[in-house]
Amino acid sequence: MTAIADPRAPHAPARRKGPNLEKWGWIYMRASGVLLVVLIFGHLFVNLMLGEGIHGIDFAFVAGKFASPFWQWWDVLMLWLALIHGANGMRTIVNDYVTHPTTRRVLVWALWLAAAFLIVLGTLVVFTFDPCLGFDADTASDVIVSICA
Repeated sequence: MTAIADPRAPHAPARRKGPNLEKWGWIYMRASGVLLVVLIFGHLFVNLMLGEGIHGIDFAFVAGKFASPFWQWWDVLMLWLALIHGANGMRTIVNDYVTHPTTRRVLVWALWLAAAFLIVLGTLVVFTFDPCLGFDADTASDVIVSICA
């Protein structure tokens, strides 16, 4: 009896030495997915259900949240996990559908570079956010005045 090869798998790849990165990527996707559900629903609950709901979200609301290290780290953790989770998922799709090795390598590198750039940029925005730039006490809301005074 002849066995039929799996789709897009003309031959079984040889087992490499060292850590099994595909296994750790699979584990990361499950763990980060669970953690992201908690972080995202917490984020949505605080932003949409507490206080004035969606009508209360403005510059002062964001400034008030980013004045707290707890919310800075909450948002940064959500950012890091989501970007790495998404890049790893896209890497899996590229590996499944791009057959040319050089093209695959270029696309995977581009994915990780884009994710790294967005992680660095987003982290800088969260931790260097200063609501007091261009602060005008006459037109600012009470939250901004209390933060910048």
